[in-house]
Amino acid sequence: MIKRKDLIFIARKNETLRRKEIVYTAEEWKQIEDRAKKCHLKTATFIRAMSLDGGVTVVNLKGLAPLLNGMRIISNNVNQLAKKANETNNIFAADVETLREEVSQLCRTVSQWVSTVTLTKP
Repeated sequence: MIKRKDLIFIARKNETLRRKEIVYTAEEWKQIEDRAKKCHLKTATFIRAMSLDGGVTVVNLKGLAPLLNGMRIISNNVNQLAKKANETNNIFAADVETLREEVSQLCRTVSQWVSTVTLTKP
């Protein structure tokens, strides 16, 4: 480790890391910690993202459950159709139509979910 004024250089394997000390007031630090917590990030990760990327965007993925359930149902039906087709060398039109309806419903669910996704700044 080599110290130069306010920078500390640390060598790790094939890269040199630089460390900079930044001083915050207690109130500023509390605000940073609160914002990092809202983003479900560690404080250091939050500060790095803010300084390098200029911001952090939080996406609420709680509405994703219906989409995942729909995908599971459809994938099960596709597997059943494939198994039946391999066993009998035949696919029924009603089975294909049911699958089309399920895919259509899944597409509607995805569209609804995308329209309700909220991006928030911490």
